[in-house]
Order: sequence, then C-alpha cells, then structure tokens
Amino acid sequence: MLQSAEPARMAANFRLALVQLAVGVNKAENLARAVAKVGEAARAGAQLVSLPECFNSPYGTQHFAEYSEAVPDGPSCRALAAAAREHKVYLVGGSIPEREGEKLYNTATVWCPEGQLLATHRKIHLFDIDVPGKITFTESSVLSPGNQPTTFTTPWCEVGVGICYDIRFAELGQLYRDRGCRLLIYPGAFNMTTGPAHWELLARGRAVDNQVYVATPSPARDTEAGYVAWGHSTVVNAWGEVVAKAGEGEEIVYAEVDVESVASVRAMVPTSLQRRGDIYTVVDRERLEENNRVNTSYQLGSAKVVDTVAADSLGPKTAFCRCWKSKKFPLCDGAHGKHNQACGDNLGPVIVTKAKQ
Repeated sequence: MLQSAEPARMAANFRLALVQLAVGVNKAENLARAVAKVGEAARAGAQLVSLPECFNSPYGTQHFAEYSEAVPDGPSCRALAAAAREHKVYLVGGSIPEREGEKLYNTATVWCPEGQLLATHRKIHLFDIDVPGKITFTESSVLSPGNQPTTFTTPWCEVGVGICYDIRFAELGQLYRDRGCRLLIYPGAFNMTTGPAHWELLARGRAVDNQVYVATPSPARDTEAGYVAWGHSTVVNAWGEVVAKAGEGEEIVYAEVDVESVASVRAMVPTSLQRRGDIYTVVDRERLEENNRVNTSYQLGSAKVVDTVAADSLGPKTAFCRCWKSKKFPLCDGAHGKHNQACGDNLGPVIVTKAKQ
C-alpha cells in the first residue's frame, strides 16, 4: 500500500536499528521484550527501527491462527503505536499473523513517530518450499497472500517493505527502486537450510540489482524451537557491502544509512539508464491502473461508485459506456471500438430509448 508524497527536501542520512529479537511462546512477553528493545534502540540514537518477521509469535503454520489478531486494532499494533509515539521513531513492526474474517495473513505494519499507522504490507509471496531431507514448509496451507507492494515516506528517503520470501523476487525490488526507494526492509526468518545458503546472498543481490540499501532483520536463533531461525540480521549498502551484521543471539544491530551515497553509486554504474526497455520491462500494475483511470474524480478507496441519472433528463436515445474507456463516462463516446480491437472483445454500449409520447 502506498503512503503519502515525499517531502520537498530530505535529510542526508539517518541511524537504522534492526532488533534481532528472542521470540518465545508467550505472546505478552514477546510484546514486552519487543517494546523494550525499541526503546533501547531509540536511546542509542536510532531513528528508524525494525523488528523481525513474526516477532509476537513462534514461526510455524501451527501457530499462526492461535497468535493471530486484527490489524490495526489488536494488542500487538497498539503496543507498536505506543512504542513509536513514546520513543519518537519510525517503526517497522516486523510482521505478525493477521486475521481478517476467515483469512490469515503475514502482515507488517509501519508507524510514524506520532504513533499513527503509515503503511501495512501483507506478505505477497508465501513460503512454500520442499528441500528433500532438510525442510518442507507450506505457508499457503494456512495463510493468504497479500496483493500490493508497499512503500512509505520518511524525512530521509522512500522505503520499500517486503517480508522474508518476498526478497527472492527481484522484480519486486526493481519496482520499489522505480518508485524512488533508497532503502528496502525485508523482515525475515530464514532457517538453518536456506539461511547459510541464501540470506546474505539475497540481501546483497537486491542491493546491487537496485543500488539501494537493504535491511534484513531476523529473529534470534533458538535451537529448541520447532522452527530454528538463522539470525544474522544484516544491513547492506548500495554498493553491495555488508555494513552491519548480527550474530545468532538476541541483539540490536545499527547502521548509518548514507542516503546521498545511493546517488553516487547510481552515477558510477548507471544501470537504470542502460536498461533495454525495448526488450524487457517490469510493469507496476498498481501505478499503471492509477494512471489509466478514466474517472479520476472518484476516490480509489470508495466502497462503490454510483451514478444516478434521471430518466426525464435523457434524450430519445442515449448510449451508456460499458467498457470504462469513454472520456464522457458514463456516456459512450465510441471508445469501445478501439477497446475491442485491442483486446478482442465485442462489447458495445447500452442504448436506452424513450418511447414516443
């Protein structure tokens, strides 16, 4: 989900903190520990703090329903809002199991220093893997996927958000770069199979691909847990260098994010100017739909759009558009002809006639 326009001027750098939290089975204790660590990070000068994936619950399909709650009105979100407000930080709430109706999601929330909700990201790519003899995991057996990329604005730069498995999809990172992001945050919980093989590799890959900072906060490793997280929360700069990295246990890792260095890297290796758009492209469907809207006077968040036309105001024969391409919508302007040629449809207008008096 998108959040607010960029300020006219942004500061040059800021202090980022990743909380590598020890997560147990007691939800209240997890929340209390998370809030305490946010405070610790703020006192150490952090201005943007991120928690890891599933910071309020053990990670596992058997746990998601039990620990799930509403967003943004559940206890975890209330605790995050209060922590952001008390410590005056931007706070990425890792992720929690979210319940909406009958569906469960793996959801990150972002809070501003006033404790207001800035953005919500539901994990787009669910973690379904099968590595024979090592690990089989199927998030989709319990969770539903999100359907929207998520960015938010800070005084320093635009930030893109993904959750864990989202980092494996390079196209999402490129979309965020094209939206102006200079930092990507992927709260994650890689395991003892995928962690040593891919955790740092993927963070550095997304950083080099898009010439952005990449941050990957993880839970601390607990060898007694049913799912053992890799740990090693990491920050990578736009040149692909690891600038901060945690060990296995609970700790906070800090990094100075030099926003201006992103532009320097992009000037030295100008890959964004060298893309072959005539051969390949990544399409931002959300932005494309916004730009191609016909009825821009209506808000996209409206529950429904209704046009009421008095029958007496109609002429003897009135054509109404059904393809949504008419610039005179709801009246037809003949746009369905080009629409049909483009997509192979045969949709025409609705024609309303009035009986002669």
